[in-house]
Amino acid sequence: MEENQVHIPEGWIEDSLGNILNYEQPYNYTVDSTAYNDSSGIPVLTAGKSFKLGYTNEYHNVYRNTPVIIFDDFTTDSKFVDFPFKVKSSAMKFLKPKNPKELDIKVIYGHIQNLKIRETGGDHKRRWISEFSKLKVVLPPFEEQIQIASILSKVDEAMVKTKTLIDKYSRIKKGLMHDLLTKGIDKNGNIRNEETHPFKDSPLGRIPKEWKLKKLGLIADFKSGYAFRFDQLTEFGIKIARISNLHKPDFTYWHYDGPIKENWVAVDGDILFTWAGVASSIDCIKYKGEKVLLNQHIYNFKFQNDSIKELTYRYLLFFLPKLRMEIEGGAGQLYLTKDKIQSILIPIINPVEMDLIIERLIKMDFTIQKMENQLSKLQSIKKGLMQDLLSGKVRVNNLIKETESV
Repeated sequence: MEENQVHIPEGWIEDSLGNILNYEQPYNYTVDSTAYNDSSGIPVLTAGKSFKLGYTNEYHNVYRNTPVIIFDDFTTDSKFVDFPFKVKSSAMKFLKPKNPKELDIKVIYGHIQNLKIRETGGDHKRRWISEFSKLKVVLPPFEEQIQIASILSKVDEAMVKTKTLIDKYSRIKKGLMHDLLTKGIDKNGNIRNEETHPFKDSPLGRIPKEWKLKKLGLIADFKSGYAFRFDQLTEFGIKIARISNLHKPDFTYWHYDGPIKENWVAVDGDILFTWAGVASSIDCIKYKGEKVLLNQHIYNFKFQNDSIKELTYRYLLFFLPKLRMEIEGGAGQLYLTKDKIQSILIPIINPVEMDLIIERLIKMDFTIQKMENQLSKLQSIKKGLMQDLLSGKVRVNNLIKETESV
């Protein structure tokens, strides 16, 4: 039960998750090979943020007893699944109600999403049996559970539709970026059909004949972060961005409260490049957020103007797979040298064409951002509904009456 639960409504019961749910180990349903494809076969799932890792052509030992909740035993992440699937990791539990005639699985899933547990800290402790199964929740009569599940399902349906649109436009954007950065655009805003020439040092393969090439180090000023010492970290001051938290605004930050050099500072809109760590850590990011300080494994690229910045940022996104492969095959080398990064060749385009290209891409970014904002709004609505309806703070019958009267 949530910490702020102070009253159990009449007719509701309180019980632990372990008493109301059966769990099954996933060992029989793991894939033999991680050679996934992008679109066909059986989905391979994780309970984490990525959810669908890909699709497999392994049709044996597929989990079909859905709907089910998959629960990551290490992180306590969970997902509701209502289609056949396989999994990669055995570090999870499959959860189902012991009595489905009295317990609605979506209501229980809502409780699991609501429950908060301390940060796991990467200790790889299995948490379903030791911790999570002992947590208590409150449950209304079955008829009210069904009504709650119906309301939450409608929000889920809207979220799925929005996510589908985001995925669709993200694919369109990727294709548009490829065409614009290999063929260019004419003065009317159309993709050019003119002959291009090979560009062997580019992951895109070709560029228009009149485009020039220049090393990244000649068009961008590299600002390097700082190797902050442990004794310089505080609980107040300016946040320090590390590779691990650039994508996670809710991540626990370190702080620094001392003299600051301009090189260390990143602000909203800066193009940041992470150059050390495992292959997946190599990344190019347009930073969003309040002012932060950068550690020594992050470069901040400064450009002459915004158009060059925007074009170079998008071009570098295509380079990331190639750069990550170099780390994977680097025989223990876990970083890219500054010389290597500065030597990346970037197309130089006449300002008029460059502005037209950036305008097209920014319009697409704006379209996707609007849908992502809508998704975020729906997620907030669902979170509020779960907190109110699953605690009994708002009764579902009253909510239905209010909705009907609008």
